[in-house]
Amino acid sequence: MSAQYIPVILAFGFAGLVAVTLVGLSWMLGRGKLRAVRKTETYESGMPLLDGSRKRVSVKFFVVAMVFIVFDVEVAFLLPWAVSVRELLAEGNKLVIVDGLVFLVLLSVGYVYLWREGAFDWSRRGSES
Repeated sequence: MSAQYIPVILAFGFAGLVAVTLVGLSWMLGRGKLRAVRKTETYESGMPLLDGSRKRVSVKFFVVAMVFIVFDVEVAFLLPWAVSVRELLAEGNKLVIVDGLVFLVLLSVGYVYLWREGAFDWSRRGSES
């Protein structure tokens, strides 16, 4: 039984060896502390920062990002379903339509809930941090 784990152990060992080798080469060949202070300053898009990087960021950006990710992933599940509907209906599986409709209803309920809670209202959340 343990012989079937040998390829997995070898793969993990090889991945660890590659990681250690690359980090070691980076440490040996890298410039380290020889860089000028000017080159290590924080900048964005080649321009120096106008303000400090340690300031509070509004929660609305994170809320919109999480909502986008959730709905994007859920909508991504619709594509394989839509591609396989015709085949499944041809096989006599009528439940596939109900599954899709239940999924869309749940997606719509979540969207309406977020809309009513004001997750998409930028003017209301403007003063929060």
